[in-house]
This record gives sequence, structure tokens and C-alpha cells, in this order.
Amino acid sequence: MQYRQLGDSGIRVSAICLGSWLTYGAGVDDSAGQACIDAAFEAGINVIDTANVYGIGAAEEFLGRALQGRQRDSYVLATKLFFPMSKTDRGLSAAQVAKQIDASLTRLRTDYVDLYQCHRYDPDTPLEETMAALSTVVRSGKARAIGFSEWAPDQIEAALALAPPHVKFVSSQPQYSLLYRRIEKKVIPISIASGIGQIVWSPLAQGVLSGKYRPGAALPEGTRATSEDAHFMRQFLTDPVLEAVQKLAPLAERAGCTMAQLAIAWVLAQPGITSAIVGASRPDQLRETAAAADLAIDPALLAEAAAILEGVRIT
Repeated sequence: MQYRQLGDSGIRVSAICLGSWLTYGAGVDDSAGQACIDAAFEAGINVIDTANVYGIGAAEEFLGRALQGRQRDSYVLATKLFFPMSKTDRGLSAAQVAKQIDASLTRLRTDYVDLYQCHRYDPDTPLEETMAALSTVVRSGKARAIGFSEWAPDQIEAALALAPPHVKFVSSQPQYSLLYRRIEKKVIPISIASGIGQIVWSPLAQGVLSGKYRPGAALPEGTRATSEDAHFMRQFLTDPVLEAVQKLAPLAERAGCTMAQLAIAWVLAQPGITSAIVGASRPDQLRETAAAADLAIDPALLAEAAAILEGVRIT
């Protein structure tokens, strides 16, 4: 497993990050979730990402149980806040930051998180108030560093302009894959210049880049495409996209890997990318995707993969 420095934080994270959205504490039972956690550590993964809103606290509670007994400095724990936890609890106000970090630490059964992230931008709270509150969290020892997810370039630059005196962001958590490359225009250049690392989500475009969805065919039962969360991936479930994705199969064969591994390896080879978040409900899924971090694939082949999807990717 590769390990990379997260921005200019000094925190070293594995190139593969285990995510907990739609799985732990909600989508899979605790025994399966524990098996995935154990498999992650066996594969060398040292960073786990969650959020207070996942399962409305259930994912954090599961991780609090699952990580008991492991040496705290042996893994990097990241969580997030912003989305509603109740009718009155949402956003990035100073009061919410103070309340939600304490609630997350209680559920996670830890004294601190390594990375505390703004799940989205809060237009209803002055940015300086948010940054001051996050800085207090870091200076109190409740978080080692701070980050954001899916912020626009101007929002990122405005936050950077407030540091110092406030603590600076060191991480960004955007969507990024061979099929979704919007952050390449501005977010990545700004981040590279400012010591911000990318921990990207959906490197497989919600599973589409694994090749399991075929053009003209019925969606496989039990997959994310048939779940209530399918709206996150509808933009990828068109015949032109699925036809292009199938053309990656010969490249994966030439590289001696699966299509999923090829897609993740491409993400990890791009400038500014620190880690890719993968989800898993079974240990074997995790072992497959974790192995992508150690693949040595010819850059020309990765460029060929990108060229195949050029006409259907989202920029």
C-alpha cells in the first residue's frame, strides 16, 4: 500500500481510503462491517472516512464500536458536518461546529479526529465564523486538521485568504473519476498551490466503471443502480456512457487487472490526488480495490483509457 502526505498537514494516509456512506451502521450488519474494517487494516488502509449524517449518526456509532481495541495513532479518522441531523441542527455556524464535533467524538468513542471536514459550503453562515469555529476545534485538540467537500473554487480561495489567523484547510473531498473530472479546471490547481490534498469520492463513478452495467441490459438486481440512492448515478447510466466503459475491458486485460482496479489506478496517478475513497460491504470487494494502489500500469495505457471516455465524461 502506498502512503502519501495529506496536503501540508504532515498526516500520512493510505492511497486507498475506506468510506462508510450507505454501508456501515445502515446498509450492512455489524459482523459484515467489522469484517470489512479488519480487511482494510490487513490491506494496509489506514484512513477511514465517515460523516455525522451517514445513518444519522449510525455510521459513526458503528466505527466507534469497530475500532475499539486498536491503537488510536495507528489509523487516521475523518468525519464531516453540515447536513441536517435534526430539524434544527444543520450547517456550519459556530454553535453547530461546537455541538457536532462533540457529538461525533462521543459516537466515535475517541478524544479527537484526525480530519474534520465541512460536508458542503454553508451560504447561511459567514465564512469567517465557520473558519474561527473550526480553528477552535483544532486548537482544542479535538481535530488535527480540517478540510472541505465539494466547495467551489471561489469559496476555497476565500477560506484560504482567512488563514492566518485561522487554521488553514489541508484537504478537499470532491467527486472524481474517469467519468467525472470537473475539479481538474480550478480546484486541483488551487489546491496544489495551497497545500491541499484531494481525498476523492466515487472513483468508480458509483460502480459504473467496474463494467457491471451493460448498455441495453436490465440493471442487475441488488446493485446501487436499483436502490433508492440511484439518483446519484443516473448521469452515468446512459447507453453512450456504458458503451464507452465496456471499451475499457481490453485495456484492463492488457494491464493484468480488473476494470475497477484500472479506474482507481488512473485516479491515483493524477496530479494532486492523495487518496481514493472506496466502499465495501464484503471483504473481497475491499481486497480487490485496495490492490489498485500497488499496480504499476503504463502511463500510456492510462492515457488511452481517458481518451476512450473523452466524449462522455463530465467536465
